[in-house]
Amino acid sequence: MIPNCVVFVLSFYEIEICRAVIDMNRLRLLLVVCIQPLLVHSNPQYSAEMASSGEILVKELDKRASGQAFEVILAPDAKGEIPLPPPKEKKEMSLEEIQKKLEAAEERRKSHEAEVLKHLAEKREHEKEVLKKAMEENNNFSKTAEEKLNQKMEANKENRTARMAALNEKFKEKDKKLEEVRKAKETKPEGEN
Repeated sequence: MIPNCVVFVLSFYEIEICRAVIDMNRLRLLLVVCIQPLLVHSNPQYSAEMASSGEILVKELDKRASGQAFEVILAPDAKGEIPLPPPKEKKEMSLEEIQKKLEAAEERRKSHEAEVLKHLAEKREHEKEVLKKAMEENNNFSKTAEEKLNQKMEANKENRTARMAALNEKFKEKDKKLEEVRKAKETKPEGEN
């Protein structure tokens, strides 16, 4: 009879195998750890058969009432290194084929060079446009700043002229009053004071 834990582990690995996640060494190890002890106890010939194949070696370490301990030794892969395929034979090229390849390479080089030059010309043109736009904006800014300054200066000049005219008018009125007072004093006899 197979214990419940072994059934659970087997069903888990069955799912893993279906997903193609588990490799063959893990599967062999699982079979050795979970199933082989059961088979060894039920069939002693199985143990001798596996030991003779040299693939898997299981040593029973400890036997207790609570369980068993095993040491599992797997043989290294028999595959070893994968042999490299033989180098491909190079076919000999005719002078015509070599000439065609050289011409194609020259054509590619020229087209690449033309593309690079075109890209540089576009970049220079863009730089010129940006510079021109910056200069126009600078000129526009200078003109607007100059116009604003002229307007302020004109407004200041008008204000100053208006203030000066107002002061002149005020002084004229004071002079007029002073003149009237002086005339009034002169016309009055001196004894009336």
